[in-house]
Amino acid sequence: MARVGSVALLALLVAACAPTFQERVQEYNDTGVRLFNNGEFDHAREEFQAALALQPNDGSLLYNLGQCYDQLGQADRAEKIYHACLQQDPNHAKCRHDLDVLLVNHGRLAEAQQMVQDWLTRNPSLAVAYVEDGWLYRQEGDPIKALKRYQQALNLDAHNSRALIEMGQIYEELGRPERSLLLYQTALDYDPHQPELVKRVNRLRTRGVGFPHPDS
Repeated sequence: MARVGSVALLALLVAACAPTFQERVQEYNDTGVRLFNNGEFDHAREEFQAALALQPNDGSLLYNLGQCYDQLGQADRAEKIYHACLQQDPNHAKCRHDLDVLLVNHGRLAEAQQMVQDWLTRNPSLAVAYVEDGWLYRQEGDPIKALKRYQQALNLDAHNSRALIEMGQIYEELGRPERSLLLYQTALDYDPHQPELVKRVNRLRTRGVGFPHPDS
């Protein structure tokens, strides 16, 4: 009886030490993200595929896999997987944007615009949808309409960092760096962990740019 009890205890200990299903998915994903950030896109793809084998149709995993194919220059595969991601999570803003970038880079601006218009029709109160439409107006060469879209986004979500930053970029292009600095600093107040934005703010300050007067 003591021997049987020892075997049963050993089995329980092994089971307790074995990673759970979700832990294995997380481990594959974390490894994939690390490899992706190191530029090892092929190996990262393998990790995300292993995670998806355990957890199919996960929007975040599909997006990560799509990014790998995008970086590997396999646009057709990337586009297909981005669409699969959006089927699972229609409001996945990063996936929407990367798909739009892919389409624009391949001369399919009108197609990207139609997709975002459909998104806005379904979600008229979603700030990120207005931000994406603003970005498409920028690609079209219409900064004024882009600014209007970003303002609509901020009316819905005053903390939307991307809207603030892209508005700032437009004001820089329009020769109003003071306004840009205010928008960039506001974005940093909401999210300080943006090293590229910190560099942009420091460049403006080095040039002697200050905040605008209240009546600007």
